[in-house]
Amino acid sequence: MKLDILAFGAHPDDVELGCGATIAKEISLGKKVGIVDLTRGELGTRGSADLRDVEAKNAGEILGVNIRENLCFADGFFTNDKEHQLAIIKMIRKYQPDIVLCNSIDDRHIDHPKGSNLVSDACFLSGLLKIETKVEGKQQKKWRPKQVYHYIQWKNIEPDFVIDVSGFIDIKEKAVMAYTSQFFDPNSKEPETPITSKNFIDSIHYRARDLGRLINVDFAEGFTSERYVAVESFEKLI
Repeated sequence: MKLDILAFGAHPDDVELGCGATIAKEISLGKKVGIVDLTRGELGTRGSADLRDVEAKNAGEILGVNIRENLCFADGFFTNDKEHQLAIIKMIRKYQPDIVLCNSIDDRHIDHPKGSNLVSDACFLSGLLKIETKVEGKQQKKWRPKQVYHYIQWKNIEPDFVIDVSGFIDIKEKAVMAYTSQFFDPNSKEPETPITSKNFIDSIHYRARDLGRLINVDFAEGFTSERYVAVESFEKLI
């Protein structure tokens, strides 16, 4: 299946938190979208890898994605090397996305910038003819996405562009809260983490509202780009 957009996340829930509303909007416009999680989030303080597998499936269904896969890299310890690059190249060539979304270029969690660099490098390498890959015994064709964009996570990185996601923030919040083990639950007996506070959950809403305020819409999500962002004409700007 060819996808229009393929979103990568170092952990299940990264994509939902970083660009869940954008994905929901693009799907509503008829785009085919998939998610590939690099790890199962097995080092997370709360929950378990098995539970997060279920949560990720539920979140993907809420967003309406066409596919969701997990590469089962080692949480916290995966590296940007040939083995990991080839695994991602296979995903890129399998789904042939025009746009790839991936982790923030700089963030609090060490896996986020690692995942960002790893996916970005693999996107380039995937377009090289002499790198040969096979899936289910079949030779894959080279494929390089037209664009690679990085969503914004814990740190308030200045975006290169923002997308109006008014009308889709509720879907994002439902997808995030599908990860019942990870976020605010006043009845939980598990240890507290930086993402289990009510303030963190509230930040999903107020950060999107603030970005929306800056472009005169209700809600927005921000992204950074690896190259200049081009528009067709002034009429395409809002």
